[in-house]
Amino acid sequence: MITYRPIVLVCEDCDEDFDTLKDAARTAGVDADLRRATTGDACLTLLRGNGGEPAHPAVVLLDLNTPGTDGREALKKIKEDAALRHLPVVVLTTSANPRDLAFCYHAGANAYHVKPIRYADHIQVLLDVFTYWLGTVTLPDQERGRP
Repeated sequence: MITYRPIVLVCEDCDEDFDTLKDAARTAGVDADLRRATTGDACLTLLRGNGGEPAHPAVVLLDLNTPGTDGREALKKIKEDAALRHLPVVVLTTSANPRDLAFCYHAGANAYHVKPIRYADHIQVLLDVFTYWLGTVTLPDQERGRP
């Protein structure tokens, strides 16, 4: 029997924040394939499969402040692409700027979370994200990569 293991695509350039995310996944008991991109371009490449099989994530966790093509531009491109727009995109950022919040929701983000400074608070936000997006919500059929 093949067990479905959801893919979580994480666009995060900060090693420390990615390590915190992995800690939260372990704490939550998340059995997911965590795939990391450090730029918006790398995220889009993984999603589109440029040079290989495209990733079919259950959810995309997107930092806004990445080098090169940043998370804002990546979000726009994901939501403008007919093959990708169904993907849930959760923004995880240090920006509490109301303009970033408005931009992301206008561009189609499914959720927006400001990363807390305190480690324990950051872990709790991530636990909530994992619980909701991988446990509570019914997502499209990601096993076969179809909405």
